[in-house]
Amino acid sequence: MNSLVIRRPDDWHVHLRDGPMLAHVLDFTARQFARAIVMPNLDPPVVTTADAVAYRGRITARLRPGRDFAPLMTAYLTDGTDPADLTAGFERRIFTAAKLYPAHATTNSAKGVGDIRRIAPVLAAMERIGMPLLVHGEVTEPSVDIFDREAVFLDRVLAPVLRDFPGLKVVCEHITTEEAVGFVLAAGDRVAATITPHHLQFSRNAIFQGGIRPHFYCLPILKREKHRLALRKAATSGSPKFFLGTDTAPHAVHTKENACGCAGVFNAPVALEAYLTVFDEEGALDRFEAFASEHGARFHGLPLNEGTVRLVREPLAVPERCEGEGVSVVPYHAGTTLPWRMVAG
Repeated sequence: MNSLVIRRPDDWHVHLRDGPMLAHVLDFTARQFARAIVMPNLDPPVVTTADAVAYRGRITARLRPGRDFAPLMTAYLTDGTDPADLTAGFERRIFTAAKLYPAHATTNSAKGVGDIRRIAPVLAAMERIGMPLLVHGEVTEPSVDIFDREAVFLDRVLAPVLRDFPGLKVVCEHITTEEAVGFVLAAGDRVAATITPHHLQFSRNAIFQGGIRPHFYCLPILKREKHRLALRKAATSGSPKFFLGTDTAPHAVHTKENACGCAGVFNAPVALEAYLTVFDEEGALDRFEAFASEHGARFHGLPLNEGTVRLVREPLAVPERCEGEGVSVVPYHAGTTLPWRMVAG
């Protein structure tokens, strides 16, 4: 197969940032995807319904003329989140979901939830109204090894939440381990997961190949090869519990290439091509459309998109830098060539 036409897909996890960075990176996502779940970890974060309305306005104002793209807004949960405001935002279709960042787990998460028990009223409200909880699934205790934080979170935090709130819809975002795959598969149909292209394509060896490679540093961090293989099996299995979520996370070059670089992989410029390469290698091209365009929408209770995108088996040379709006960012697969290219949308 040298050409593939699929229903226009969605990205269920993106970081669009704000200001000049938003202006620079937005179209990389909007040209490929009809909708995207937009992460709320700005500084200050998107906490209230009013915050989400304002941020959505800044995003739509930056769209290219004629670009058909819908940002789906999320609420950043804190220890002080107001259940009434969250409920109103969801019922007004301003919020699509709410995001749980354990405090200090990743970029701009210092104001996240310190103890899951503190937001029990919020989780109860979300369970009642059917609002999905998007989870950055890592514990942050210094005593827990960084490569074990996801597995420990599932056992210590998420399993009790699902026991206490059995009707709560949960997306385990950017899962990275075979333990997470098993957890999602064993859970009920109200639990699903997103998987990134970089966790499908690389193990933790990539971070240290020939020296420190800061553009492969992300959170959750890349794991052992056995975990990568488990993720590939899950993504290409056809299970509706797994769907596309890039976790594209742009940072300016100078904030990545320094003594304490930021976590994040900017994969938006080549997202579909990278994912499709994995499905091609796994002999699962016939399952790609469902992973990219169907499973996520159905889990969130949204209609499938109209329109299509077309990808062809032609070389795609990835630039060393993506520059614009006074910002320079190194893209995923920078300086290499991918075997697939999106040609129409």
